[in-house]
Amino acid sequence: MKIINLILSGGIGSRLWPISRKGRPKQYLPIFGGETLFQKTAKRNQAFCDQVLVVGNKDNYQLSRKDLDKAGINNYQEIIEACPRNTAAAIAFAAFAVKVDDILFVTPSDHLIESGTAYDQSVNRAIQLAKEGFIVTFGLKPRRPETGFGYIEAEGEEVKSFREKPNLDTAEQFIKKGNFYWNSGMFCFQAGLFLDELKEYESEVYLRSKEAFEKRKDSFLDEKLSTQIPSISVDYAVMEQSNKIKVVPSDFKWSDMGSFEQLFFYFKKQGRKVDSNGNMVLGTEVHTEFVGIRNSLIIQTEDAMLVLKRSKAQDVKRVYERLQNENPDLT
Repeated sequence: MKIINLILSGGIGSRLWPISRKGRPKQYLPIFGGETLFQKTAKRNQAFCDQVLVVGNKDNYQLSRKDLDKAGINNYQEIIEACPRNTAAAIAFAAFAVKVDDILFVTPSDHLIESGTAYDQSVNRAIQLAKEGFIVTFGLKPRRPETGFGYIEAEGEEVKSFREKPNLDTAEQFIKKGNFYWNSGMFCFQAGLFLDELKEYESEVYLRSKEAFEKRKDSFLDEKLSTQIPSISVDYAVMEQSNKIKVVPSDFKWSDMGSFEQLFFYFKKQGRKVDSNGNMVLGTEVHTEFVGIRNSLIIQTEDAMLVLKRSKAQDVKRVYERLQNENPDLT
């Protein structure tokens, strides 16, 4: 039995446009103390895992290889997707690639996590539960009423329900109740058990993923076969349906770095200048003054500039989606 860190690296970080693009998504930006989030993920989990398995896409697999080389990690497998089919299929590909009793410790590549005792305890507990035959998710103790995350309602390690991204009032109610956790997008389970559950609850995802995996060339999946796989998240496909779920309530410091609001607080903590009205500039050292504007960001790249009120950080994805149609070169 091996413990394998499955790193999911197919995302494009659309909420961090214009610094995050298809050709260089947020997980490969070396802006976190000189390292990328991808590198930090791989290095952080070396202590728990025997091997790394990366599921990425045809646009970024070279970036993954480069980051792993820089991190000094050469014992890894990779599966290269022809097109994005969401997390259920991505995890299925990995599960087909290993032995049935191997444990997959599934981590996104673009989260910022503080290592330490709290993290170690949570991961070790998840691995133990996985060995006992459970599909394990990690619930993060919420630090604020966040509308950008899904939530897990729990009693101890028992999952009562999964909740979609709430509005602010509902999120505040979750915080007051005290038994709701942010859904971290991290999981731990035996590969064979995951495939059994996927086959039971989403048989088409299982069968189509299996066919695409078996007919891969080297590490590359076939595009025609891949497009036939239903695009569904692992939460919908397995986590919300299986009766073998456990949650590890966790209190380590975590951020999915999914918006400029979160990036703002990270850079503020790192000493980036913030004016008296809560404004910040990223991507340029040109002297900038904000007049009559509060709690805003200016983000500049060589070919684009975004002016953003921080409270609207989740809406950047809409800009990205519009540009994909109107001016795809900018994405």
